[in-house]
Amino acid sequence: MASEFDESDFVDGDIQAARKSPFAAPQPGGAGRPPTREELDSRVSETQQRLVELKRAQEELERERATLEEARRRRTEFQTGREEMLQSLTRGVGFLEEAEFNARRDAEQMAKTLGALRDALTKVQSVHEQTWTQENYNVEVTRALTIIDNSRMEWNAARLKWPLLNGTPTQEPETSPAEKSAPGSLDSLGFLQLCKLGLALTWPLAIVALAALGVLIFILLGHK
Repeated sequence: MASEFDESDFVDGDIQAARKSPFAAPQPGGAGRPPTREELDSRVSETQQRLVELKRAQEELERERATLEEARRRRTEFQTGREEMLQSLTRGVGFLEEAEFNARRDAEQMAKTLGALRDALTKVQSVHEQTWTQENYNVEVTRALTIIDNSRMEWNAARLKWPLLNGTPTQEPETSPAEKSAPGSLDSLGFLQLCKLGLALTWPLAIVALAALGVLIFILLGHK
């Protein structure tokens, strides 16, 4: 009597283990087959496209970096210029305010001095000796002398305060001693002056040459 049929008798255990193993060799025509030329071309195209996209992204980043650097430069220039102008303008305003204050004070003092001089002038002009009589002569002379003395005091005080009342002209820039002692150009000298100048420059050399010639002649005569 035939034995019962067992499917395990027809199954190769080595083949089943190879199929289940992840390190099994790829079977022809399966998923592990070598890529075809079309697949390689497709992969090259995809890689090239990705390179183009990466290049475009790099260019975008480069432009963004250039924009950021320009913005940073302009920001730094703004901050530096702002600080510079704040310091310069603050210093300039301070100087001009002080100069304006001094000028205004001088103008006020000058106005006071001008008013005092005008009053003194009016008082001096009000003295009329033609109206003096023998009876009021002493009184009028005393009053006139008092007016003159007061006017002189006002005038002297104004001269001390304002040097321009002394009649001093505006001084021109003084020439330095080097410029004063500097000789004129040779073009402005005449022929005779040029000869004198040449003689003055060359006579020491001529004396030295003559002395050397005399010594040479003396030596030659001594050898004879």
